[in-house]
Amino acid sequence: MTFQKKISVIIPAYNIEDLVVRCLKSVCEQTYPAELMEIIVVDDGSTDGTYARIEDFVEKEVSNPEKGYPKITLLHQENGGSSKARNLGLSAATGEYIGFVDSDDYIDPHMYEDLMLEIEKNSTEDSKVLMAQASRDEIAENGDRLPDVCIPPKAVKVISGKEHFKTLLMHTGDASFCTKLTSRELFKGECRGFPENELNEDFYLMIHMLKSVDKLVILPNQYYHVFYRSGSNSRKKAEQKEYFPPVFTDIVRNSDVAYRLVKKDFPELREVAMRFCLIQRLDYLLHIPISRMNHGNKFYRKDVVRFLRNHMKDIFSNRYLTGKNRAYLIMLGLAPKAVRSTHARLRGIK
Repeated sequence: MTFQKKISVIIPAYNIEDLVVRCLKSVCEQTYPAELMEIIVVDDGSTDGTYARIEDFVEKEVSNPEKGYPKITLLHQENGGSSKARNLGLSAATGEYIGFVDSDDYIDPHMYEDLMLEIEKNSTEDSKVLMAQASRDEIAENGDRLPDVCIPPKAVKVISGKEHFKTLLMHTGDASFCTKLTSRELFKGECRGFPENELNEDFYLMIHMLKSVDKLVILPNQYYHVFYRSGSNSRKKAEQKEYFPPVFTDIVRNSDVAYRLVKKDFPELREVAMRFCLIQRLDYLLHIPISRMNHGNKFYRKDVVRFLRNHMKDIFSNRYLTGKNRAYLIMLGLAPKAVRSTHARLRGIK
């Protein structure tokens, strides 16, 4: 097949000197035509040797005509976070489809060719595929394969934006932009960029885009390889017992955003969206340190506990909750601190 569409791949990089070259090589060695690809690397104010490693790679590898690598544009900004770096990359991108790769991850050589093949194959004059997704696997720091977060389909699957929204609300779908090729057409209006200074930013932007997506193609191939490093924003180390990752607050806030969007754009998904709001709060209550479960924590008291108490009817009646979900939500909604303290004593946790 002769390809015509240009792909821009955006890679934000921050203090990742030991892994960034692996990431760059995996993107440069794609089987998609190099002349139809551009790679935009945004150094997010790194304080280690990341910028120098990228410069060295561009000078020695990309500039070598025998390699046949795509052009790499290296940008720099003061440290502002991944979303700001991605947005800077978007402002420089010229491709018809946009891909993102996190600089500690790496991708299979066939990823973008196969994604574009399915985009072309499933697009018609009346219904264009604006988003295509590869499946992913998860690799631990020691190299072990982790359980799949998202179960790959058994064959190529074509779904609507609404169907994908439902999978996200049911915690079975993939909200990451890194596993996808996304049409530049979708990055406009309220979806022109990623929310800055927020975690869970992919989910926020994704759910706002999906009302404009008629078709989304999902490939079974696990072409995107997520590499989990300890000490990231969303994970805490065993010794950090009082640390509460901000992602747990963000997932609650985003669940409320999702519910409002569902009411407006997909009202038939309201019960699924309510289940999502409840489960995100359950996750929050199961992870917050007991010391932070106090009257002075307004978000915990009002946005989480009061919400559960005000939605007991939904907890009892929601068809998408399991019996275990329902039992935990009722107990934690009525006596959250007592339940968590009792649970800690039974498990011998101080």
